[in-house]
Amino acid sequence: MEEESKTKTKEEEEKEEVIEEIDVSEIEYVSYGGEDHLPLIMHLVDKELSEPYSIFTYRYFVYLWPQLSFLAFHRGRCVGTVVSKMGGHRHTFRGYIAMLVVIKPYRGHGIATELVTRSIKAMMQSGCEEVTLEAEVTNKGALALYGRLGFIRAKRLFRYYLNGVDAFRLKLLFPRPESHPSFHNLADRDEQGDQVLVEGSYSANCNKF
Repeated sequence: MEEESKTKTKEEEEKEEVIEEIDVSEIEYVSYGGEDHLPLIMHLVDKELSEPYSIFTYRYFVYLWPQLSFLAFHRGRCVGTVVSKMGGHRHTFRGYIAMLVVIKPYRGHGIATELVTRSIKAMMQSGCEEVTLEAEVTNKGALALYGRLGFIRAKRLFRYYLNGVDAFRLKLLFPRPESHPSFHNLADRDEQGDQVLVEGSYSANCNKF
């Protein structure tokens, strides 16, 4: 028992060291680049999330909307990803964040925020009027992140996930740029050379960061 305790402590120390060594300037963000990226996305989501997905689900998203999916790399290792889609919904053109994952040692460094922001910006540039997703009511980290980005809780979905947990449907409405300059800046930052730091049936229970 004592030996197991020491081993556990050593593993915890190693994880802490990994976190301390992360230099956010070394994180590289890339848009989905083809079949080589698909296994990386599948590995992260299958490892970190409770909702099961088939390869057909992944391909549905990344083949039809590759420009909305992004991956984060640290020294050649894929440490995070976001997968999204967009399309008509009633009388609006809507974006949808389906999967968001950042592996544990890399959480709390703004990686999830950056991934989400890049996807949202791509939706804005494609003409989306709003963005939606679902998040577990118990996922305080996801709710806090989306709240900071301006999402509101539009609806509570009871026993939405396979584990029986409720979900909040979150929604972000894109305001007019002249009334909300922060969103105007979000859409323009790439041209200015700045970096923006930013859960599933197809639902964003896939938010782990």
